[in-house]
Amino acid sequence: MIENEVATLALDIAFGIHRKYGPGLFESVYEEIFCYELSKREVFFTRQQAIPLVHEEIKLEVGFRSDVIIDNKVIVEIKSIEALANIHFKQVLTYLKLSDLKLGLLINFNVVLLKDGIHRIANKL
Repeated sequence: MIENEVATLALDIAFGIHRKYGPGLFESVYEEIFCYELSKREVFFTRQQAIPLVHEEIKLEVGFRSDVIIDNKVIVEIKSIEALANIHFKQVLTYLKLSDLKLGLLINFNVVLLKDGIHRIANKL
């Protein structure tokens, strides 16, 4: 699958979760259900994967932990907060740069309409 196909699949899953449960749950609950749905579809993903950071001569084995990386192509950062701040967008962009991936989805489930909580973030596009 290419990045846009992965993103479409991720968004289909997110919309299904939001339709069923709506806003107000913990991020960890949305993440658990999201990963369960990926597993049901037999889609390769990693969860809470440590991404290293290299700075000059030092290597930090854990620069950050991604919520979900689907098919080694798309980072999905899951939130359940009142409002996203600019730092959340920058955070996903940093994750994309460090992992050398091109596409990230920032999904805030704590909204009335999920379409208002979905943001695509591109790296080097």
